[in-house]
Amino acid sequence: MSQNKGKDPAGQFCGRTRREFLWEAGAGFTSLALGGLLGQNFFAGQSLAADGLSSYTSPLAPNPAMLPAKAKSVIFLFMYGGPSHVDTFDYKPKLYPLDGQNIEVKTFGRGGHRKSGRVVGPKWNFKPYGECGKYVSDLFPNVGSMVDDISFVHSMTADSPLHGSAMLMMNSGKVLSGAPSLGSWANYGLGSLNENLPGFVVMLDKTGGPISGAKNWSSGYMPAQYQGTVLRSEGVRILDLEPGQLLGGGIQRSVLDHLRTENEIHAAARVGNPDLAARIASYELAYQMQSSAPEAVDIATEDEETKSLYGIDRDKTADFGRKCLMARRLVERGVRFIQIYSGGNHNDNNWDAHGDLKYNHDKHAGATDLPVAGLLKDLKRRGLLDETLVIWGGEFGRQPTAEYEHLTGRDHNSYGFTMWMAGGGVKGGTSIGSTDELGAEA
Repeated sequence: MSQNKGKDPAGQFCGRTRREFLWEAGAGFTSLALGGLLGQNFFAGQSLAADGLSSYTSPLAPNPAMLPAKAKSVIFLFMYGGPSHVDTFDYKPKLYPLDGQNIEVKTFGRGGHRKSGRVVGPKWNFKPYGECGKYVSDLFPNVGSMVDDISFVHSMTADSPLHGSAMLMMNSGKVLSGAPSLGSWANYGLGSLNENLPGFVVMLDKTGGPISGAKNWSSGYMPAQYQGTVLRSEGVRILDLEPGQLLGGGIQRSVLDHLRTENEIHAAARVGNPDLAARIASYELAYQMQSSAPEAVDIATEDEETKSLYGIDRDKTADFGRKCLMARRLVERGVRFIQIYSGGNHNDNNWDAHGDLKYNHDKHAGATDLPVAGLLKDLKRRGLLDETLVIWGGEFGRQPTAEYEHLTGRDHNSYGFTMWMAGGGVKGGTSIGSTDELGAEA
């Protein structure tokens, strides 16, 4: 393509080749889209505060939904590692008589593509629950009692059979890092109903965080105030939140007011810089959280019957039960999106059952079944389930065949797996989609 060298520049259309024009215009179109995404409420609030016509408008202020919606909050119960759908909620009776037999079946996991394998029959029995007659594994008897409030999706697939990229896909819709997470989108689009608490909260497993770490709750290319805030169920709930001893009384408030004024003067000359507004908002939110956050997650005020409902009175279920109860309290106080991880770190510390399937799933289902059912029951009796969408699932499922010659563990399965939802206007007692008769592919 010619650049018209040697010709009069006045005779050129724009002084660029078509390729250069499209490249530069493409970047501009992206900027326009991002500006439209962020500008309507965020920059309007910033400019008003900067020109002194009004006080600073928080970018986390609640926004009306574009369409009528029942759900006001989301609780995403993330089973990190990939729970086996054929051993939990996707009943495949044909697998039992095939146990131990080598068959032809197409699979794709961390071990690559395979065309055959040794079948591992489910290690637990299934039985029907509820009026809908949904078959659920003995791993989840308590969740089974709630199937009439649950909608199961059996046709899930993932774009990657590897934990890191599959988790990013589940959390952000992209296998590569850099995109905003689900909670960040909810935080941006709807804002927070409580200006004293973060709109997006993440609770990690006590054994550690998931692979890819904070990328799973990142705000990506959006301002930082939309990212998730990590909350602990015991000890110091939010790191680096409490003020130092020299900032007691009204000193901290005076310092923050002065800092905010200086920041707004600085921002007035830099309209359109989201990082400055994010910093102002984060300082104010952190101050408000110093008093609001401890009360919101203090389960000591809950009665013993409620604690027992979540399994907090049992060693095996106490940790996840506390997190589920804290999630209910956060929903009551207007937090938009709460994500709780079951499983952390590596190997049998999460649902990644490559070796001993029974040991692994007995461990993790045993720690979560009662608390998850307790959460659903508690939300329902308090009238909160209709306005709270509860999601359960992992980054992928597991194969119907063994990964290793003499073990029962299953490799990753991105071709088909199960997730479920309850509340938030979802029709309970239903199953959507299916996998084949072996659970190998949706």
